[in-house]
Amino acid sequence: MATTREERSTALFGNRFLTEEAPSKTFPATGMSPTDTMRMLGEDLALEGDPMRNLATFVTTWMEPEAQRIIAENLHRNFIDHAEYPISAEIEQRCVRMLADLFHAPGETTGCRTQGSSEAIMLGALSLKWKWKERRKAAGLSVEKPNLVFGGDVHVVWEKFCRYFDVEPRIIPLAEDKYTIGPDDVAPHVDENTIGVAVVLGTTFTGHMDDIVGINRLLLGVKSDRGLDIPIHVDGASGGFVWPFLYPDSKWDFQLEQVRSINVSGHKYGLVYPGIGWLVFRQESDLAQDLVFYENYLGKTDATFTLNFSTGAAMVLAQYYNFVRLGREGYTYVMTQMQQNTRVLAANLRDTGRFEVIGDDAEQLPLVAFRLSGDHAGYDESDIAWQLSAERGWMVPAYTLPPDAQNVKILRALVKETMSRAQVDRLTQDIVDACKTLDLKGGVHPAERKQAKTGTGY
Repeated sequence: MATTREERSTALFGNRFLTEEAPSKTFPATGMSPTDTMRMLGEDLALEGDPMRNLATFVTTWMEPEAQRIIAENLHRNFIDHAEYPISAEIEQRCVRMLADLFHAPGETTGCRTQGSSEAIMLGALSLKWKWKERRKAAGLSVEKPNLVFGGDVHVVWEKFCRYFDVEPRIIPLAEDKYTIGPDDVAPHVDENTIGVAVVLGTTFTGHMDDIVGINRLLLGVKSDRGLDIPIHVDGASGGFVWPFLYPDSKWDFQLEQVRSINVSGHKYGLVYPGIGWLVFRQESDLAQDLVFYENYLGKTDATFTLNFSTGAAMVLAQYYNFVRLGREGYTYVMTQMQQNTRVLAANLRDTGRFEVIGDDAEQLPLVAFRLSGDHAGYDESDIAWQLSAERGWMVPAYTLPPDAQNVKILRALVKETMSRAQVDRLTQDIVDACKTLDLKGGVHPAERKQAKTGTGY
């Protein structure tokens, strides 16, 4: 019996976009079935890298089925609509209070969820600027030429803030043997126009922390000797969910007097899918009230302190799920597991005799930063990154460090919750095999190098 064209297309795997160009330049005139649409997208996405072998990204790539169900069942909730979804708003504040407790806030405080640490940093830095303006105006002083001090080890969002909001960036350069900043670096750069000092807890480049204790001590001295109250903002995008559990005795948070605000990414070591970030203040008075807006056009008067407005509530709920599902004990277990496998990978790479591991004897994120040592004829870290991707599909970024350490090129492998000891050993062998291939061919072709993974990952 003959079949109709419609029956044939339903029975077959393909759809018309197997032989026609998929919509990309103009709005499509007609639609297609949900199955075909899903299949077309799946075919496109199949060409991307495997998240399980992506050792470049800090972002969470796995959550429990129960957490995924919570997310799926709540994708329709608009978080900003507190009148319609008051419990979602309350859960946000539960998370803020839990983070304030985790970061040793001295009392009741305030904070908010954000789309990620970039938004949280923008908001925190804006509050630094406005609080500085308040102090200057109260003293009858000029509010021209504000500046912000930070090291070259920061995320690019800090430079974005300075450019977008007209603040002079005072960037402290690194050195070939020094990849973070301390009090001696900061001291020459602070003055009466400094709105704050931004420090990093777990840098994107090597995973280390700035000397926050030393910088706090410096600023206490500046306050005592010169009468300048210069606050610290801690960029804990990655480290904010690592240090409390791996290094609980380390002081970097609100235990230090000059630390006034902290951001942290829930979608990194908070173990939630993107995008979710958090901003927490030391106390309510550290949030500049001029930045808080009140509106009632969703049916209830609400205070808003965000750059975005409408956004989903699902990731807030997922963050709360993790907090109550894991608790301190669970987060400590997960972070310790990652740290143990990190140490194995570092030892494995060192034992090959081919690599120098950078700073694994210090407090660090669960990652391995490493570079070539000794003789390696005709190739460098970027060649290894490409060869490793081409041979085995691993995504390991190679990049140069910021000025004045730009002559140092490194590779960096993040060891995540989903990475087993067997995978660590497999990765080590694959790296060695990539080097052996490069030993034979003396590097990669320039056309191949252009395809290598570059940048530091996010």
